[in-house]
Amino acid sequence: MQLENKNCKKRIVIVGGGAGGLELATRLGNRLGKKNKAEIILVDATLTHIWKPLLHEVASGTLNSHDDELNYFAHANKNHFEFFLGKMINIDRTEKKIQLAELSSHLGEKIAPCRSIAYDILVVSVGSTSNDFNTEGAKEHCVCLDSRAQADYLQKEFLNLYLQAQANTLIEDTQRSLLNIAIIGAGATGVELAAELHFAAHQFCKYGLDSIQPDNVCITLIEAADRVLPVLNSKISSLAEAELVNMGIQVRTKSRVQKIDETHIYFDDGTQLAADLKVWSAGIKAPDFLNNIAELETNRINQLIVKPTLQTTRDDSIFAMGDCASYTPKGKERPLAPRAQVANQQAIFLEKALAAYIAGQPLPEFVFKDKGSLVSLSDRNSVGHVMGNINIEGFVARLMYMSLYRFHQIALHGLFKTSILMLKDVLSKSARPQLKMH
Repeated sequence: MQLENKNCKKRIVIVGGGAGGLELATRLGNRLGKKNKAEIILVDATLTHIWKPLLHEVASGTLNSHDDELNYFAHANKNHFEFFLGKMINIDRTEKKIQLAELSSHLGEKIAPCRSIAYDILVVSVGSTSNDFNTEGAKEHCVCLDSRAQADYLQKEFLNLYLQAQANTLIEDTQRSLLNIAIIGAGATGVELAAELHFAAHQFCKYGLDSIQPDNVCITLIEAADRVLPVLNSKISSLAEAELVNMGIQVRTKSRVQKIDETHIYFDDGTQLAADLKVWSAGIKAPDFLNNIAELETNRINQLIVKPTLQTTRDDSIFAMGDCASYTPKGKERPLAPRAQVANQQAIFLEKALAAYIAGQPLPEFVFKDKGSLVSLSDRNSVGHVMGNINIEGFVARLMYMSLYRFHQIALHGLFKTSILMLKDVLSKSARPQLKMH
């Protein structure tokens, strides 16, 4: 089954509906698709979108993923592009087609065979997955936070531990003494998840699941580097660690994990840590299927190498952006870090660049402007730096952190609808539990 381009309009196919890919499809749909200047197609392996930086809240149960998800079909209809459900497995550069895997239901029933979609311009924006560095036992015994499905699974596992403890009190008339949670990787995801799980542990007691008292929940944050948030400056790192310790979270730095089994984490110094729930958040890589796909140039973590125009180095009709792309700015030694603001700025850039490309004009070069980084410490605090090296924390940092998601919504829905969504969130927050209990 093939989707051919039978009209004279250029077809732009965007693979990956994450923050960058969905914003780009929305912008191009309203700029080119609406005016019938190009055909815009978005392809993703799932039916709905949720902003990836929210996944730690989904995993802890403090955010119901169904409340904040966006349906691709509905969004495409409103923004003048088409959506196709499927997972890209290969690229045919000669025929200029992408191949999609067979589509099956959650019960394994075949919905559609392998399909192909022709393109004139291809934008690869498939994001990233966790990199366990082939650590023994990591895949079998750790949960990652790469997708909404994984976040939902972690939330269920976390809740089940409390339900199990409550059931045991009826059977044995005893309380579980301790719940051990280990988070491997103290980057932004690990730090935010640790703080959110700490908040959730206190909420469970309010709703009757008090067989595990908050003081008996031991959350350990593990980092191989000498401090948490190693990519941020040392001042912010110190502020974050002090807040985590104040919450009662154990911070274990300079600790490299050697292997993991069902009950313990083992370190290269010979020590070990008991853990009922284990989360891996220590590094990223692009999806494995991208490794040398279609003989395009990739690096050791499967990212597509791109030029300043964000075109891949071996095919000018294929662009890459976001976490799955590696771009090293001129004069820099290292490529841009995989951050949401990089993907956002690349989406804005490619909207204009692809319009120029279709018009036969020279392509501009992408210039990244670092606006800073913010890290959430649940409802208690936020820390980060903005406008270069201005460190912020507390209420102002918290407001700025909360605004990041609203800017993403504005890019997708516009200011008016985002204002309605904000009002909806305020009203529903007062009517629903603070924690998802199902």
